[in-house]
Amino acid sequence: MSTAEKRDETIQTMSENLAAFAVDREDLKLLLATLPEDDTIKTVTVEYELQILKIISAGWAVSVYMDGKKEKDALAERFWLIIREFSKTLSETLHLTTGADVDYFETLKQRFDTYLAAIKKAGKGEPTQAVGPEFARLCDCPDNPFVTLNGARIFHLTVTAVQEYVAAVTIVPEST
Repeated sequence: MSTAEKRDETIQTMSENLAAFAVDREDLKLLLATLPEDDTIKTVTVEYELQILKIISAGWAVSVYMDGKKEKDALAERFWLIIREFSKTLSETLHLTTGADVDYFETLKQRFDTYLAAIKKAGKGEPTQAVGPEFARLCDCPDNPFVTLNGARIFHLTVTAVQEYVAAVTIVPEST
């Protein structure tokens, strides 16, 4: 079996690529299309929570799959700085369009803590098994298997994509 050649990327490029992936909505649309028509499922809430879960899953995966690498902290910091700027822009846009004061980055931090607590509470095993039910609970559909599955899927797909990306890259110094 041959292995694909790794490509050289800087921490800056990696953080930009990971952040762009985290906020991309194409896979969210595909998952939303799998939901059955059901008056008890608030698709707007599910979509909102899917985006949050995708972003924090990408950030979590950076920490997990870069563990032991000297560049982990720098990559995580730059990733979260980009996400903070994205959140600031989104919060400002929401304020201008709806008048609501929303701190999207604070919401991300709260959800991160919520999912981390669910994973810790579940103990050993696959984190996806804890994330799916927690996602459904946050969507006010705790007993809906379709919503649970969508949360588990976006988590699994996101962390797998980040794991594969990190494995395919050789980190090189920034050019001066």
